[in-house]
Amino acid sequence: MVHPAAQRADAAAPTLTIGALAAAAGVAISTVRFYEREGLVQPIERSRAGYRHFSSEELRRVRFIRRAQELGFTLREVRDVLRLSDEPELITFSDVAQQVEEKLAELEQRIIDLGRVRDALALLVETGPTHPRCPVVEAVV
Repeated sequence: MVHPAAQRADAAAPTLTIGALAAAAGVAISTVRFYEREGLVQPIERSRAGYRHFSSEELRRVRFIRRAQELGFTLREVRDVLRLSDEPELITFSDVAQQVEEKLAELEQRIIDLGRVRDALALLVETGPTHPRCPVVEAVV
């Protein structure tokens, strides 16, 4: 099966080598290779020497994957989101509703937790380290 990004790539558009893609996305080359093995990105072609060439759409995907993981999405969740993005006609909302609801609840809890940490840090900035117990530790546990 041809990766959807490869289908969309314009043959005249400039391509990126794996090193250029990794640098532009702010990841290691080994990360791009891992994403390729996992089926998350795919080169649009290989040169005669075997060098991978990626489209600008693949750069966008790698940036999305990296940022989604930074935000707490698992690789499985990232894969599901990309699949939904690549093939929206094959997936109904009822197929993913529970997963979406669970992720929403998880994110809402994380926002609450981060708010407590923010408040503890703000307290330290205002009052200094004059507390019998560290407010940040108390906010996290």
